[in-house]
Amino acid sequence: MPVAEEIHARLQAAFAPTVLNVVDDSESHRGHAGFQEGGESHFIVAIAAPAFATMSRLQRHRAIHAAIGPDIMERIHALAIDVKT
Repeated sequence: MPVAEEIHARLQAAFAPTVLNVVDDSESHRGHAGFQEGGESHFIVAIAAPAFATMSRLQRHRAIHAAIGPDIMERIHALAIDVKT
């Protein structure tokens, strides 16, 4: 399963978001640090969920990283996160 699909599935299961978009943005980083041939190194996540309403920005990011899990986080180079409540 592609990493973007794994991230999407884990975030969907953890937060039941009203908006969830996971984009593999690796190609736009070709020639930069962390780029891997074939992609799956740089991702953009846009997510909105009621669960984030009471969390600080830092708590939201930590919760997202935890939901994605260390097994995926250690395989990717960069994760840009846009969180809405």
